[in-house]
Amino acid sequence: MKVKLAVCLAVITLAGCAKSSTGRSQLMMMSDSELNKMGSASFEEMKTKEKISQSPAINRYVQCVAKAITVNVPKSAHDGAWEVVVFDSDQVNAFALPGGKIGVYTGILKVAEDQNQLGAIIGHEVGHVIERHSNERLSSNQASQMGLSLVNVLLESQNIESRNTVMAGLGLGMQYGVLMPYGRSHESEADIVGQDLMAKSGFDPAASITLWQNMAKQSAGAPPEFMSTHPSNATRIKQLTAHLPKSMPFFKQSNAPKCARPAIK
Repeated sequence: MKVKLAVCLAVITLAGCAKSSTGRSQLMMMSDSELNKMGSASFEEMKTKEKISQSPAINRYVQCVAKAITVNVPKSAHDGAWEVVVFDSDQVNAFALPGGKIGVYTGILKVAEDQNQLGAIIGHEVGHVIERHSNERLSSNQASQMGLSLVNVLLESQNIESRNTVMAGLGLGMQYGVLMPYGRSHESEADIVGQDLMAKSGFDPAASITLWQNMAKQSAGAPPEFMSTHPSNATRIKQLTAHLPKSMPFFKQSNAPKCARPAIK
């Protein structure tokens, strides 16, 4: 039992620590190569399960915006070509994965009114990759499981009869007390990193604010921020507005791409 306890403590203590570009401490327990393989495998699986858009105009538009964004991604985040796929779905969603993978659902094109707002979306998603949020999330999950195992060892050593009840309570605590704030901090960080990235790529960073105003209209009746892994729309708008003076100089020094937005049905 003491050996189990020592192993749990040693793994957590020796886990890799890093700093994000915003200065936030990060727990990193996986290598970039592992994350890239996982991202690529997940993307390939999605392509077999989701309907892929066959619209040449929509694909040209999304590829144009994505290319403008990805050429400004640090090589430390991904050194190589990016694969961009448009999924034909009403979902208001987009994502980027380690290994240089981007997915955009046609549903979100109805919310993003122009190339600047789409640039905000893709910039935000790529921001997650730049800051290695997938590594951090998976590492946090691993550490949480180790923590639960550690508590399990301690409870067994103290012969607590209600061990299962206590463990269940800790599981709920892990869900709402520890991991969920990481989700909000990731989203807020990706908002700021993405706003700078879109500005460097020639997209008006003020469009990120308009985008989330549009999102707010779409998400009427959404759960309160306390019970969500994402910041509220009002919080995001406030943070992006405050950061705008820092991202605007990047935009003024960039060249705006010309991505023709097709009619979105």
